[in-house]
Amino acid sequence: MNRAKGVTGPAGFRAAGVAAGIKASGALDLTLVVNDGPNNAAAGVFTTNQVKAAPVLWSQQVLKERKLKAVVLNSGGANACTGHEGFQDTHATAEKVAEVLECGAIEVAVCSTGLIGERLPMDKVLSGVDAAKASLGNTVEAGLNAATGVLTTDSRPKQSWKAHEQGWSVGGFVKGAGMLAPNMATMLSVITTDADVDKDTLDAALRAATKKTYDRLDVDGGTSTNDTVIVLASGASGITPSQEDFEALLTEVAADLVKQLQGDAEGVTKEIAITVTGAATEDEAVHIGRIVAEDNLVKTALFGSDPNWGRIAMALGRAKARIDQHQLSIVINGIRVMHKGTRGEDRSNADLSGRDIEIIIDLAIGHGEATILTTDLSHGYVEENSAYSS
Repeated sequence: MNRAKGVTGPAGFRAAGVAAGIKASGALDLTLVVNDGPNNAAAGVFTTNQVKAAPVLWSQQVLKERKLKAVVLNSGGANACTGHEGFQDTHATAEKVAEVLECGAIEVAVCSTGLIGERLPMDKVLSGVDAAKASLGNTVEAGLNAATGVLTTDSRPKQSWKAHEQGWSVGGFVKGAGMLAPNMATMLSVITTDADVDKDTLDAALRAATKKTYDRLDVDGGTSTNDTVIVLASGASGITPSQEDFEALLTEVAADLVKQLQGDAEGVTKEIAITVTGAATEDEAVHIGRIVAEDNLVKTALFGSDPNWGRIAMALGRAKARIDQHQLSIVINGIRVMHKGTRGEDRSNADLSGRDIEIIIDLAIGHGEATILTTDLSHGYVEENSAYSS
C-alpha cells in the first residue's frame, strides 16, 4: 500500500487543492477531482442521517445516472441545515465547475464539510473553483493538495493507492476525525480507479467495500449530515478486472483509509479493534460490536489502560441480539479475562499500556463475525469538541 499517492495515482485523473478563503486561517479549503476518461462511471454512498446537507441531496440526485466528470469538495462549512438557499449554493457550485470543465452540472458531485448551519461564502467558493481548475494536475503533489483541501479537525491528510499486478490501480483520500459512526461518517472520501469497469460493477463493489470498511468504524456514535464516499472509474488502463479482483482491491484501499481515520480521530490515544465472533448472524455481530464501541464507560476505561471486562460485558448485554451469558467469553490483548460467563485469567495480565487494543468477544452461539474499529474517550476528545464552533 502506498500512502504517498492518492486520487492521482490511477491514470486518467487530475486533482487540485487550493486556498479559496473559505477558512479564515488561509489553509487549503477547496478540492477538485476530475475524471479525464475515456470512461466516466461513478457510484456513491451517503449518510443514513435523516438530516442531510444540501451537497448530499444534490450528489444523490446526480449519481442516479452513475456517471460523473468531477467532484468538488470544500472544507470550512458543511452547508447543512441551510434551507433552499443552501441547495441553490450547491447547485451554483456544480454549475461553476461544469462551466470551467465544459460539461453538464449533472456530471458534477458536490461535497462539503465543517460547521453545520452557516451559508458558504459563495464568492470565495466560485473563485476557488477557477483557481482549482488552473491548478489541476496528475502529480503526487496535486493529489496530496486535494487530500489536504478537505481537512477540518484532522491533523494530517489521509490517502492511499495500490496497483494490481494486471496493470490497473485504485487510489483515494478520506477526511474525518470526529462525528464518526459511518453508516456512513464527518467523513468524506473520493476514490479513483483506472480499471475499465461499468457503472453496475462499480456500484456493487463500492457497496460491498463500504459495508466492511467505512461502516465498521465507530469513534463516537455520531453520524454526520454530510458523509459521502464517491468512486470514479476512468477506464484509462484499458483493463477490465474480474468483479472479485476489483472488489478486493477497492476494499483493501478503503480499509487502509479507514485505518488512517481511526488513527487520526479526535483526541485518540488508543486504537481499539472489537471483534465479535460466534454471533447468530453477521448483522448481530456488527450490532454488538457497535454497542460496545459506543459505550462511554468502556471507552474511558480503555483510555485509562484499565482492562475492566465487566464494563464490556455490561455494554454488550444491552444489545438487541441473541446472547447467552453462560457461553460468553472476552479476551483483551490476548488475555481471556472472562470465560463461559465468569471470571477468567487475572485481568491485570492484560497489558493495555500501548496504543493498540484488541478485544475479542466470543458469544459461542453461531457463525456470525465482525470487527468494529473505535477509539478511547480522552481529555483531548472532550476539549476539542467542547470548543469546536468557537
